[in-house]
Amino acid sequence: MRRLLITLLVFVALGTAGFFVLTDPRVVSPGPEVGTLPAPDIENGKLLFAAGGCASCHATPGQDDKTRLGGGLVLESPFGKFHVPNISPHTRDGIGNWGTADFIQAMTAGVSPSGQHYYPAFPYTSYRLMPAKAVADLLAYIRTLPSVEGRTPGHELGFPFNIRRLVGGWKLLFFDGTPFKADPSKSEEWNRGAYLVNGPGHCAECHSSRNQFGAIVQATRFAGGPDPEGKGWVPNITQAEDGLGKWSKSEIAELLKSGFTPSFDNVGGTMAAVVRNMAQLSDADRLAMAEYLKSLPAVQGPARPPKPAG
Repeated sequence: MRRLLITLLVFVALGTAGFFVLTDPRVVSPGPEVGTLPAPDIENGKLLFAAGGCASCHATPGQDDKTRLGGGLVLESPFGKFHVPNISPHTRDGIGNWGTADFIQAMTAGVSPSGQHYYPAFPYTSYRLMPAKAVADLLAYIRTLPSVEGRTPGHELGFPFNIRRLVGGWKLLFFDGTPFKADPSKSEEWNRGAYLVNGPGHCAECHSSRNQFGAIVQATRFAGGPDPEGKGWVPNITQAEDGLGKWSKSEIAELLKSGFTPSFDNVGGTMAAVVRNMAQLSDADRLAMAEYLKSLPAVQGPARPPKPAG
């Protein structure tokens, strides 16, 4: 019995040690090689700020200035409430003391300057496609914005989701840290669209269904599903009949610019904020996104629940 107990304790100790090694942020999410980056392009950073929808989540609610990135928005999820943080240049409450390498590590690897995993409610799972130079440009633009005082509260997550180290296990299963690679068999426009849609635009984060662990179901990527915050249904944007199959490239680009559909309806809800962001891009970028979306195969997403009677 004593030998059995010792054996069990050894296995537990080895398992615990293995868990801590395998979920170490430096192992699961090694940072990109920053090297010597060229001088940042603030105008490109401004474009990426719009494409990434940074203000939609990080601008302080209840005021009209979308450059005041004091955070405070609450994101509901099946795992609890996520409080969006202050990312203004404030040196105490925001990211004013972050170096460029810190910001790149956060955006592309989901790791904080203190070495903790970020929860994937922060869509670094898409931003990781952005090259280091682009992320540095984004930070340079954010540094030109107002410094906003005030920290947001910690996330309200139940056990075991409040154990950040478990995110390391989630990353082992679901996180691909590979940056964007252009497809040489496709046009320059298609590659630009693929980068914007999958990377800074992070369209799949909303337009895809998720499994019980909160990861995107790759088989139905872009095919719509329940709103991640439980506020309705996000439409299919593949070439399926109930998606964008009947839309032209110019109609998709127009929706991204004005919010109008081919039937002259106007999008609302969170998509209205997306349109405000995408309207700041160039016509060429919106057409590139449309080019890529028109190339997506038709995928049937999960069945939409019937509307309640009455």
